[in-house]
Amino acid sequence: MERWAARRAPEEERRVRANAREYNEKFQYASNCIKTSKYNIITFLPVNLFEQFQEVANTYFLFLLILQLIPQISSLSWFTTIVPLVLVLTITAVKDATDDYFRHKSDNQVNNRQSQVLIGGVLRQEQWMNVRVGDIIKLENNQFVAADLLLLSSSEPHGLCYIETAELDGETNMKVRQAIPVTSELGDTSKLARFDGEVICEPPNNKLDKFGGMLYWKENKYPLSNQNMLLRGCVLRNTEWCFGLVIFAGPDTKLMQNSGRTKFKRTSIDRLMNTLVLWIFGFLVCMGVILAIGNAIWEHEVGVCFQIYLPWDEGVHSAFFSGFLSFWSYIIILNTVVPISLYVSVEVIRLGHSYFINWDKKMYCAKRRTPAEARTTTLNEELGQVEYIFSDKTGTLTQNIMVFSKCSVNGHSYGDMQDVLGHKAELRERPEPVDFSFNPLADPRFQFWDPSLLEAVNLGDPHVHEFFRLLSLCHTVMSEEKSEGELYYKAQSPDEGALVTAARNFGFVFRSRTPKTITVHELGRAITYQLLAILDFNNIRKRMSVIVRSPEGKIRLYCKGADTILLERLHPINQDLTNVTTDHLNEYAGEGLRTLVLAYKDLEESYYEDWSERLHRAGSAPEAREDYLARLYDEVEHDMMLLGATAIEDKLQQGVPETIAILTLANIKIWVLTGDKQETAVNIGYSCKMLTDDMTEVFVVTGHTVLEVREELRKAREKMMDASRSMGNGFSYQEKLSSSKFTSVLEAIAGEYALVINGHSLAHALEADMEVEFLETACACKAVICCRVTPLQKAQVVELVKKYKKAVTLAIGDGANDVSMIKTAHIGVGISGQEGIQAVLASDYSFSQFKFLQRLLLVHGRWSYLRMCKFLCYFFYKNFAFTMVHFWFGFFCGFSAQTVYDQYFITLYNIVYTSLPVLAMGVFDQDVPEQRSMEYPKLYEPGQLNLLFNKREFFICIAQGIYTSVLMFFIPYGVFADATRDDGAQLADYQSFAVTVATSLVIVVSVQIGLDTGFWTAINHFFIWGSLTAYFAILFAMHSDGLFQMFPNQFRFVGNAQNTLAQPTVWLTIALTTVVCIMPVVAFRFLKLDLKPELSDTVRECGLGSEHGSTVHVPTPEGMRFWGSLTLSPGHVPRCATLSWYGRSRRPSTGACGVWGVWARAVLAMPSPTRRVLGSSSCRARTCGSAPWHSPASPPAPAPAGLRPCARRKAATAALPAAPAAWPTRCSRCEAGGVASPPVQPGACLPPSLTVAHGGQAPPGGGPVGGAEAMWAQVLRFGGVWTAAV
Repeated sequence: MERWAARRAPEEERRVRANAREYNEKFQYASNCIKTSKYNIITFLPVNLFEQFQEVANTYFLFLLILQLIPQISSLSWFTTIVPLVLVLTITAVKDATDDYFRHKSDNQVNNRQSQVLIGGVLRQEQWMNVRVGDIIKLENNQFVAADLLLLSSSEPHGLCYIETAELDGETNMKVRQAIPVTSELGDTSKLARFDGEVICEPPNNKLDKFGGMLYWKENKYPLSNQNMLLRGCVLRNTEWCFGLVIFAGPDTKLMQNSGRTKFKRTSIDRLMNTLVLWIFGFLVCMGVILAIGNAIWEHEVGVCFQIYLPWDEGVHSAFFSGFLSFWSYIIILNTVVPISLYVSVEVIRLGHSYFINWDKKMYCAKRRTPAEARTTTLNEELGQVEYIFSDKTGTLTQNIMVFSKCSVNGHSYGDMQDVLGHKAELRERPEPVDFSFNPLADPRFQFWDPSLLEAVNLGDPHVHEFFRLLSLCHTVMSEEKSEGELYYKAQSPDEGALVTAARNFGFVFRSRTPKTITVHELGRAITYQLLAILDFNNIRKRMSVIVRSPEGKIRLYCKGADTILLERLHPINQDLTNVTTDHLNEYAGEGLRTLVLAYKDLEESYYEDWSERLHRAGSAPEAREDYLARLYDEVEHDMMLLGATAIEDKLQQGVPETIAILTLANIKIWVLTGDKQETAVNIGYSCKMLTDDMTEVFVVTGHTVLEVREELRKAREKMMDASRSMGNGFSYQEKLSSSKFTSVLEAIAGEYALVINGHSLAHALEADMEVEFLETACACKAVICCRVTPLQKAQVVELVKKYKKAVTLAIGDGANDVSMIKTAHIGVGISGQEGIQAVLASDYSFSQFKFLQRLLLVHGRWSYLRMCKFLCYFFYKNFAFTMVHFWFGFFCGFSAQTVYDQYFITLYNIVYTSLPVLAMGVFDQDVPEQRSMEYPKLYEPGQLNLLFNKREFFICIAQGIYTSVLMFFIPYGVFADATRDDGAQLADYQSFAVTVATSLVIVVSVQIGLDTGFWTAINHFFIWGSLTAYFAILFAMHSDGLFQMFPNQFRFVGNAQNTLAQPTVWLTIALTTVVCIMPVVAFRFLKLDLKPELSDTVRECGLGSEHGSTVHVPTPEGMRFWGSLTLSPGHVPRCATLSWYGRSRRPSTGACGVWGVWARAVLAMPSPTRRVLGSSSCRARTCGSAPWHSPASPPAPAPAGLRPCARRKAATAALPAAPAAWPTRCSRCEAGGVASPPVQPGACLPPSLTVAHGGQAPPGGGPVGGAEAMWAQVLRFGGVWTAAV
């Protein structure tokens, strides 16, 4: 036991000696065998059952099964519970076994891979599972690395080797690793066999980019870093062979340390279901207590009189004890109110929804051959309830394909497109790109539009030359030359690749590198620089530097990095140049470009020697090595000389603005969390329409102290509160506030605001005493952009919203820096883009483009939520309708725990008779087609408000089930009291009554599922009619002679079903019960549809009326930002037209203009779906939106030539919308009449466009649209010319 405890104790450090298995085995390190499976043949059954019975529902039904084995309290056979329970356990066990089988298969495939291990001085083929810590193994090109290895030597000079880390971090670009010099010469097996060095290093951990240790050999010690390590899962590339020492094996490798289980996510419906099941169980206990008390009273008052021929059971000596036993009997009988198949059915439905996402061809990216993937099956319905989206920018909203666009060199800006005269050209006048044909090594795909930069290179401008020299030297790019002159760059980031490619095309071509040199062709001349040091980039430094020695012996540091970091490290002599360059940086950022600052510094030989010696000592430090290195890096990167800046374009992905606009319409708030600078992020915000010119105000928080940030947030809240005191849209502030579902007063404000906050300000805003203030301010804004944020801050922002808002959050990103945010949110979405697949591996859903998020939420998410809610409502309804009949029957059977139904019916009701129809509805149902779901984002709101299934809806379903059970029992009971058969015999008997009630129940719940089904498929028909057929087939079979002869003790009532159902009275009873149960539901739904229709009802009705219509865009008044479309039937004005829209104007006003004004008054200004007649009874508009609308107040336009101004008042002419023929084309209120062109003929179809020159102006305040005069008046209140296309 002590040995086991020592082995399991966490390591403080790891000691590994090469070629010494006996020495290493005393530490009992893990072997290289991995195991991701959970079971084996022996442990599967007990372990799986133990896991399943941790579910409360399964344990509950096991308890019921035990009760049923006690004859004194059981009135049902044991199989009524064990059959459903075994079925549920079996389905789950088969699923778990299948999953584990594939895990076993994968484990065996990996563990049985072959590797060459140096044993006894000879290389032997060994399976991976037999590799041990301390072994030396040989890898060959394109082989996977078997364990975490210390690289000892390789076939490449200087002990270099190249690896691909796609399985670790998803990045397909090659990375370089290097052996330490002292082992790089150990190239043959004889030398390696004598190698007995010992490594002392950090214990196993999951940090992929960090490693610290020391190698002790021949009385010397050598520092080790991550650059010396080959991690399991990597692939050796472009290297013939290499040798490595196994440091970590199997589960201790960093790959396996990172494969820990992600936190299990539960949906709000899951949590609600668990609560409801507990409530139902409490209700069950209450019913049991009531019936038990009734039994005790009945036995005491009535049953005692029948003791002679109806004695109590053995062991029952009092009415009280009889009631106690009756309680447990009724718990068994009424247990079906807690549905055993509920959880399995929910998982089946979720699995179906996941397959629909995987199979959706409209979410398939043909360019990358990447389908959408549901990586979990537990969150589908929560996709229909999202209120907050947290998005990365680079690679998520943008393409992450970087293009060198502009640059600033020594105060001169290059990159603007110019015409032949040298003037700045407009985008539509794009000239020919710069000709790089002089350079045989140029990348033909690179394009640049400003020839003056190439001229500066050709003229020998020293600053420009130094600029591109820096770009060709300061990077970690790997170059591959497959044939002479054909260079292929392998960059760790797209930014680096774009910068090195730009330098290449302008004549500074990076050709090759070794650990100590970099070779560059400068304007055709090969120059090799000695590489003295690389100061790596990381998220804290936000810069990268190299120190090189030129062929002339000059030592120079080249540095590139973020402007916020580099500008403060420049020499004071650069102040004037810094001011000019900063202006250029702001200009570039304003265009949405990603910027970097470039600088250099000359180093004295003596200073470098001293600094290099200190660097070597810091690298050998056993502790705090990174802190020492950071201080030395910071020391040398000061007092640098500014060279200039680069600007890289990262274009928006296709469909991003449209997607964000539609999601905003769906009342989803989008927050962008990015590491880019503020100006770049804001510009992208405008490009993707998160930010618009029509917004009331965009607040920018840039405070550097807690007090500054608090004050800026306070001022923002005050401005919003001041605006909220006068909303100007027909609602009072109190009405708006009372209708808000949020707790914050700020969220009921008028106007549209945005918040932009920097990373250093966000750090203060996330502190405990200010986080609530920040959250209230941010949540009151339509859009939030957080700039310069770290990966940890991204997760903190998501966690903050989760903590204080009862809202579903979704995080979407594409890189490793988004993983923490993705795991923190309720739903994580990974974009499979240019930055590897780490985000995808951590996500719940993945696809290749941001625009697919719209379809994921508005179609799949909304449908999943709708289907799950309808499934749950019906499931609880049918089970209460089924079970409560026993409760009513208890009052008429002396509370004796006698069941109404046959025990076989009780067993099969939830398994056969009613299971498949509700599953079909839960998998396939739709309220509106997918196109309508995309066109009308407001359809998404019921999920956000949790309207379709909540505690209120649950109680309504329960009430309907109880109502159905009352009628199901008492109507047949009343009929059977006096009914007779055709032969005059009494109809009432227990079995006939049971058959009648059971048949009524199956028919009623089948009709109800038909009413609940909104989208019929062949599967729905087959399951509903098939279930009814199966019921009657099984019913007649159980009452047949054949079963009686085989099982006479089980099927004693021969011919009962046939005799009962042959009576017309029975069928009339069944029909009456069905009508009385269903008609109130039908009547209620018809009244609701007519008097208070839901938005989906309106959309569905309009969709049915205009299936063959065409879509026409509404004209846009000046100053309006909106997308709108009218669905019209060809050739005439429709009876019902719907408008999908968004946007507000810059200035509030109560008026409206043109066609937009008509529809705005009749359609948009309504707070709820409403009908409004416009001028004629044949034209009717119904709203599908409820937000306030404002029109612009444009300045009057000059009157066109040839038209006489108004005699009464000077007014502008206006082009007016096409009007029905009954509307006048002249105004009776002014002397100058209006003339229509072309003329409108009475009774004729409207022309494609109609322009009416009108010279009059009605008095202001014409009132609501009530006819042609009012319409003209509203239009003429504003100037400008608009033409309506119909």
